[in-house]
Amino acid sequence: MRPRALVVFDRLDLLEWRLCQRFANLSLYSPWLAILRLASRLGDWPVWVALILAQPLLQPDTGLVYLMQYAVTGVIAIGFYRLIKTRLCRERPFITFDSLILCGEPARDRYSFPSGHTMHAVMFCVMTAAHAPWLLPWLVPLALLIALSRVGLGLHYISDVLAGGAIGYLFGLASLTLAG
Repeated sequence: MRPRALVVFDRLDLLEWRLCQRFANLSLYSPWLAILRLASRLGDWPVWVALILAQPLLQPDTGLVYLMQYAVTGVIAIGFYRLIKTRLCRERPFITFDSLILCGEPARDRYSFPSGHTMHAVMFCVMTAAHAPWLLPWLVPLALLIALSRVGLGLHYISDVLAGGAIGYLFGLASLTLAG
């Protein structure tokens, strides 16, 4: 007998597959595919590490404190994300439905739920909104592109991205509340 979480994912997979497939088909247009690939690569870690390391420059008075806050929150979020991902074991769309993977690179792991890229994008946007809101006109569109890239490249279902966003939002708020 399959665990209850996997049965729920089986049903969600079928419900979401057609929508994910249509969205991924948009990625067959070369310029859009290039944008999604770039957003996905930036969401791996470069933008977030740069944001963390830039805190002392962005906020001379409190930057070192923010650097530590962002780094610790990011590490704790990664641990939580990996715990969920390895316990729930939802297969990625391109594995379940034997479709073409569009990202051009192999996925870092086999499982898709939740989206770590989206989790970090939302989490750092929430924290940045409190510390350097003037960066949001650049970060929010990037976070949206990162989230879209995960579905558009066939790496995640929409519910993976929504769950990653919700987890990121909660981690961002918890970090701000605890550091507040």
